[in-house]
Amino acid sequence: MADSFRIALIGGGNMGGALAAGLLRTKRGPVTGPELLVIDPHPGDAVQTLVANAGLTVLPELTAKAAAGLELVIFALKPQAFEPAAAALAGRLSPETGVISLMPGVTLSRMATALGDRPLIRAMSNTAAAVGAAMTVCIANNAGEALEKPVTRLFKGVGTVEWVADERMIGAVTAVSGSGPAYVFLLAEALAGAAFAEGLPRDLADKLARETIIGAGALLAKSGKTPQELRRAVTSPGGTTQAAVDVLMGAGGGLPELVRQAVGAAERRSRQMGQDPGKR
Repeated sequence: MADSFRIALIGGGNMGGALAAGLLRTKRGPVTGPELLVIDPHPGDAVQTLVANAGLTVLPELTAKAAAGLELVIFALKPQAFEPAAAALAGRLSPETGVISLMPGVTLSRMATALGDRPLIRAMSNTAAAVGAAMTVCIANNAGEALEKPVTRLFKGVGTVEWVADERMIGAVTAVSGSGPAYVFLLAEALAGAAFAEGLPRDLADKLARETIIGAGALLAKSGKTPQELRRAVTSPGGTTQAAVDVLMGAGGGLPELVRQAVGAAERRSRQMGQDPGKR
């Protein structure tokens, strides 16, 4: 596959918009404006902004003319919308066109049932793609393995990429990094709320929570130390941080156990979403 190739992104909602924004912003992947189409009759705000500011092409449906020469189709829909969308597109795609699913629970088997024998890749990314900081994990069927290099290059344009050999891992990936930004945003929300409750002005409370999480993430990324090492370094025995950590690590396993339960719930839901649509 050439360094630059034509992609149709099916779905211009949160994930689709984030991916489109990241690809067009970084210009590190094999995508420039004219090669990326977004197919969505009602695209979200992020995609509409890209139409106005970056010349992104958006179509309400994938016409036969638009489908001609497509080398990659990326589905970024709600899982329940996959089969109807795939049925509408399957007859317009060349058997050589590769398809990527960014949908929770949509397995390679389910993709093959809907789209036939073709290169297929199941991927899980997150909305940090919009700022070039996504974590994407992929697995391919046998035919899709030939696309590993260009697909890796594509997702490296919006962050970090890993490949796995066991599809069962994707459920856990979905629960950790796919849903993970929401957990961090919830922490920021809770920190800001606690700061406000302690008497800080709302704008300062929000800024403290935001900048603290940004700074901690940067330190984690650049220090070369583990999360445990960094936590221990800032937790002086008998100090203020120790008093807070004692609460977070409290009865019933504390925050670590709560996170484990949350990730487990997300992973189970991912498996449920991967079942035959008529059985969910």
